[in-house]
Amino acid sequence: MPARTAATLSVSEDEYLAAEAASEVRHEYIGGQVYAMTGASDRHGLIANAVAFALTPAVRRKQCQLFIADMKLRLQIGDETIFYYPDLLASCHAQDREKFFRSAPCLLIEILSESTARIDRREKLLAYQTIPSLQSYLLIEQERRHVELYRRSTGWQAEHYGDGALPNTLPIECLDTSLSLDAIYADVA
Repeated sequence: MPARTAATLSVSEDEYLAAEAASEVRHEYIGGQVYAMTGASDRHGLIANAVAFALTPAVRRKQCQLFIADMKLRLQIGDETIFYYPDLLASCHAQDREKFFRSAPCLLIEILSESTARIDRREKLLAYQTIPSLQSYLLIEQERRHVELYRRSTGWQAEHYGDGALPNTLPIECLDTSLSLDAIYADVA
């Protein structure tokens, strides 16, 4: 996920969605505050594309939808509405088809950078666990072959793949498939 920079004024959800539809810059929305997203590195883009390429056959077989970076995720935590832009989002729920966002993903993936790792590992991990449909959350490192997998079926305990650890294939339960480290890092040295 690209880094975000702080906003200065509070806006409503409707104002945010209207402004976002017309904006060339993506923004996340957290309880009325809007945060601009900065650009991503080449490694980030190559990893995102490789993961999407590897998952697409399973996504189509399951009649799900997979989005890279530009589909918002809407969460409601208590009285607070949040919109994030996950790096990859898969939704298999037939009624989860709003034009500009999804609310019931089964899989979320963030590609870590130095500026986003803390947010992705803490804030988003906790927020994403509140989504009833979510089965898996992946955190992919850019600078080394290492992936953290959090699954509902294992109580959201971190599972580490890479750096010589076995196995090298991650289960992606909601898509009835797996994802290898070789596929994730196919296009980066």
